[in-house]
Amino acid sequence: MAYDIRAHARYIQISPQKVRLVVNMVRGKDLVDATTTLQFVTNQAARPVLKVIASAMANAEENFGVSRDDLYIYKIFADEGPTRKWRRFGARGRIKPWLRRSSHITVILREREEI
Repeated sequence: MAYDIRAHARYIQISPQKVRLVVNMVRGKDLVDATTTLQFVTNQAARPVLKVIASAMANAEENFGVSRDDLYIYKIFADEGPTRKWRRFGARGRIKPWLRRSSHITVILREREEI
């Protein structure tokens, strides 16, 4: 029986479009390969994604007693969080809107099934 081991990171101050670039690199990989890959990615979003995967890995080892070598990333996605709307002064007395986007990252791990 496969357990779904979850971890969430909410209100990350990076746009979900940028986070999805990193998330798509590690989807479906083994856990050890994914963490190694993320350590060498220069994208700013790699750090919070790595932290969420490490949290899910700790949940698996502590709560379910599953080894990290047997796990793989079953699902991982980045949803859109709330957008803060700021204003900047523009030319000729106008206002330029700034949208500070945030994202929610979710990781679901599963154990590899031996056939």
